[in-house]
Formats: sequence, structure tokens, C-alpha cells
Amino acid sequence: MKVSVSTYSFQRLLSAGEITQFECVAKAAEMGFDAIEFVDILPHDGSSREEYAKKLRAECERLGLAISNYTVSADFINGCDGDLEKEIKRVKGEIDIAAILGAPGVRHDATWGFGNGRYQGLDKVLPRLAEGCRRVTEYAATLGIRTMVENHGLFCQDSRRVEKLVLAVDHENFGLLCDMGNFLCVDEDPTQAISRTAPYAFYAHAKDFLVKSGSGPNPGKGFFKTRGGNYLRGTIVGHGAVPVRQCISILKAAGYDGMVAIEFEGMEDVLEGISIGLENLRRYIGETE
Repeated sequence: MKVSVSTYSFQRLLSAGEITQFECVAKAAEMGFDAIEFVDILPHDGSSREEYAKKLRAECERLGLAISNYTVSADFINGCDGDLEKEIKRVKGEIDIAAILGAPGVRHDATWGFGNGRYQGLDKVLPRLAEGCRRVTEYAATLGIRTMVENHGLFCQDSRRVEKLVLAVDHENFGLLCDMGNFLCVDEDPTQAISRTAPYAFYAHAKDFLVKSGSGPNPGKGFFKTRGGNYLRGTIVGHGAVPVRQCISILKAAGYDGMVAIEFEGMEDVLEGISIGLENLRRYIGETE
């Protein structure tokens, strides 16, 4: 397994204007990552997204850093004001960006779910979600790019739900981005969830959380609620409750030998948090069979 880093790990610095995506590439290379994953394209120099993608690719090539994945938002229920055809076309445009980057895979959402008073269960909307995902992956396949959804966004986050979606899409070019930490957002045990989803994994995220029971008081700033009312706070890989080492072992046992990308969401110093997480993750990969 090789180790990547998602640019989302630098999000606090990106949002504050302290770093650019271009500089994220240099930081990732300096820290010793094998690859980098781009979350959207965020030009800092007035370039078009297409031109900036070309620049990012060239800089990665110059530094010998692979591009492991491209991550974008999508919503085949609510996106483009509920117009499925327009949303599919928009997401296909992001596949074109991935091709410019030279990314081998694209992670997009399926849906963020429903607002109050509009809820429908997964089975009700599964055909629509599967159609959107299938048509996007059919297009991506013509460009040599694999597509995937992540256990992300509460509505499509449980392991059984994302498995249902993969089976409904039923296309060899479509799989899962298995995020080890995100299952906690829907109060699901990560080892059980990874055991179910590992056979469909195209890509993986290493993420860690501190966990507090919802039966106690709100822990305060930095924590957010899970779907079941517990409290989570992002932290350094290896410092929280996510059994990252065991999840890696499960992925390996299922035959996964692809990239594992750190997605750091902690309150700790960003660069130090990413660096410590990288050290821990490389050790876990080396220790597991």
C-alpha cells in the first residue's frame, strides 16, 4: 500500500488563505507522501479550473508526486435544482477535469439526502441514484477513469446502504471509497463496516475521531453530532477511537493493495497533525499482514 494525502487535510489553511493547492503539492512532497488527492480545483491565480488542473499536474510530475484521486460533490436528487440530466452532465464535466489532472479515479457523492418533511428511504430513490452513478461511470470509463462514492453525507453513509448502491449500479468501473472514520458519523462500528465494504474498495481514507457519548453533555467547540446523537471531533490518525490499524488489516485481507489517503480533520496544528498521522499510518501498514 502507498500513502496519499487529501488536500482537505489542509482545509483550515486553505480557507484562511495561508496556503494554496499549488503549495499543498510541495508540502505533501516535503512530508514524504507518495501521492496527493485533490478535493475540487481552487485556482489562486485567476486561472480557469482547467488551466489550474494542468498546472497542478505539471507540479506533481516535477516533484515526483502521484495524483491518487479527484474528489467532487454531487447530488443526484437535489443537484441542479433536482434536474437529474443537468446534474449528470455537470458531474461528467468534473470527470473531464480529472482527465486533465491525470487522476485515475473520481469520488463523487450520490446525494446529501432530504430536508425536513421530504424524507424518503434509500430503496425508494435507489434507482435514480444508481442511474446517475452508472451514467457518470460509463462516461468516465471511456477516459480510463474509475468512479466511486464514499460512505459520506449521512443518507448514503451506512455500509449496507453504500453496498446496495454499488450492487444497483452494477458496473465494473464503479466502486467505493472506504473511509475508515466516516462510519462513526452514523454510529456504525468501523471494523464491521469495513469488513462489509472492503470487497468493493477502489480507494481508502484513513481518518480518526475522538468520540463522546450523546448521553453526556455537549463537549463543546470542535465536536459535531452523529446521526444517533453522539459527539465526534476529528483528530490525528492514531490518536482517536477509529481502529485504523485493524481496518488496514481487513482491507489487505480482502485483497486491497491500493492507495490509503490521510484525511485530517483535527483541531491540532495542521502540518504537525498530518505529519504525525503519516508516521503512524506507515507504521500500521508495515505492521499488518
